[in-house]
Amino acid sequence: MRRYSAFAIAREAFRFHTGWERAWRSPEPKKKYDVIIVGAGGHGLATAYYLGKNFGITNVAIIEKGWLGGGNTGRNTTIIRSNYLQDPSAALYEKARSLYETMSQDLNYNVMFSPRGVLMLAQTESEIRGYQRTAHANALQGVQTEFIGPERVKELVPIINIDGPRYPVLGGLWQERGGTGRHDAVAWGYARACSDMGMDIIQKCEVTGVRQAGGKVTGVDTTKGPIDCDKLGLVVAGNSGELANMAGFRLPMESVALQALVSEPIKPCMDIVVMANTVHGYMSQSDKGEMVIGGGTDGFNNYTQRGSFHHIEETVRALCETFPMVSRLKMLRQWGGIVDVTGDRSPVIGKTPLGNCFINAGWGTGGFKAIPGGGWATAELIAKGEPGPLSAEFGMERFIEGRFIDESVAAGVAH
Repeated sequence: MRRYSAFAIAREAFRFHTGWERAWRSPEPKKKYDVIIVGAGGHGLATAYYLGKNFGITNVAIIEKGWLGGGNTGRNTTIIRSNYLQDPSAALYEKARSLYETMSQDLNYNVMFSPRGVLMLAQTESEIRGYQRTAHANALQGVQTEFIGPERVKELVPIINIDGPRYPVLGGLWQERGGTGRHDAVAWGYARACSDMGMDIIQKCEVTGVRQAGGKVTGVDTTKGPIDCDKLGLVVAGNSGELANMAGFRLPMESVALQALVSEPIKPCMDIVVMANTVHGYMSQSDKGEMVIGGGTDGFNNYTQRGSFHHIEETVRALCETFPMVSRLKMLRQWGGIVDVTGDRSPVIGKTPLGNCFINAGWGTGGFKAIPGGGWATAELIAKGEPGPLSAEFGMERFIEGRFIDESVAAGVAH
């Protein structure tokens, strides 16, 4: 596959851009693969990519019932950070953040990673203590964060109102090397690299059943016919429970909608990401000038991908107090994604009761930031049949053993 470069752009300009190839192939499925990954979102494509790059496994199919990146990967707010409290979480998310830094070069595809910094506001005394604790834990974990005072917050975010009537800004947890990336570009970059390695990306192909024999997976039934495989990876975010039921087991998680919205484009006014757990909202400004706004998950289980007035009212009301300028903006568009949430707000990466069937699920509100790390860990799990260092603590057995990885504070606001 042709490499992208400034010289390629210049060359194609003289040809009226008639020489560009398709970024990835769209083949018909073969009868059998070494590995089938169900779900062509960020985590599914990253898993396939690292199977090929790290382990040389390229006889792989990535099956998607819709279109590539059309699920949560294309419906999130692109925030990347690793300032988590628990050691297993910090290791996994910091691996992902570090991979994001070189992803454009690794994939030869511009994912528009922008290390603009992420600030989590402390607006109560308990939040101050919690974020100071996290900053100390991050220092021991090798994750660069710091707790800053309100004056520094105002310096970083001139448009913020630090003297709010209900919740004044008392400080914040600042991760300078956090930031954002282009969600679509991440999926497209991984897809292009997977296709270049000979993997098959099969879109508009829904899995309707999981076949097994002798306690091990043998293949899947799809709307394009049966496909055999030696190993199966389930990486379908909010639809994980449905696939697990097909495979004959239940998951300790529930599916809810997560909503976000963007404003009309305005001139640059905020060059970092700001999250506010107390008022439950967060905001950043896109490269196009839109204010990207999000809040918490819906309070009831559902599979909708639409927005609602309730979300606009609650989230924008909260942010108007901290950012008064928001009240004068018009909403441009709104959307929702389906997230799968576990009891401890940490993901599941591990083996399942069905032999040679593995799962990557339960990311809740933090799936995008973890894409490269989650893919790296899941690829190692599938290739070796046993979890590696990154995923060792994230198996489903932790819910039986009471060995939770509690990130309810770090994941308390959608991000």
